[in-house]
Amino acid sequence: MTLQKLLSATRKGVDDFHMIPPGACVAVGVSGGKDSLALVTALAALAKFHPSRFTVKAITVDLGFPGADFDPIARYLEGLSVPYRVEKTAIGQVVFQERKEDNPCSLCAKMKRGVLCSAAREMGCTHLALAHHKDDLIDTFLLNLFYAGRIDTFLPVTRMDRTGVTVIRPFLYLEEKELVYFANKNPMPVCPSGCPADKHTCREKMKTLLKTLAADNPDIKAKLFGAVLRAGLLHRRENDTIRL
Repeated sequence: MTLQKLLSATRKGVDDFHMIPPGACVAVGVSGGKDSLALVTALAALAKFHPSRFTVKAITVDLGFPGADFDPIARYLEGLSVPYRVEKTAIGQVVFQERKEDNPCSLCAKMKRGVLCSAAREMGCTHLALAHHKDDLIDTFLLNLFYAGRIDTFLPVTRMDRTGVTVIRPFLYLEEKELVYFANKNPMPVCPSGCPADKHTCREKMKTLLKTLAADNPDIKAKLFGAVLRAGLLHRRENDTIRL
């Protein structure tokens, strides 16, 4: 995937769901993975010509795992002229050592999002962009269906009432394989995850299930994404405010 195609899909997500109002300052949550690095790359480029004339900053939440090195990311973002901030936390210790969560991803995600929203507000940002893509949306839909008995998934636009920051997800029209291809063709400082639960989560089970089903039904992801759209799940609560 070329940068032009990445920008086209990103802009479609931004425009279809009215994610970025004129003059907004958008903070991108940069974990160091391919998805978040592709997102900050895309938004930094899109900001140069999008009619909203928005600005872009970046935030990394340091979870406290040993060996984390964010200097390569800092240098990369300096090349994009994107201001960058690293928030040091003890989230990893809280989740895995103190709380010893059976489902660590849920608590970790909530705590990270809280740190990101607070840091975004301190940096003068009105919006926080997360790199969840089409596969993540489908996985979340299946997780809610199988583990919670609910027909639901995450939203393109959500306002957090405590911080007043609006969370947006511009990559909703992009599949993970497209981001993998982009990362392979466009060198980015991808950092390995230090999370002990990496690749051992319920979300990974959903990915494995989809691969199995795709062997007999190659269009299954497209059909599930279409079902989510037709059910109105992405618009039903688009302007909802939730507590964080």
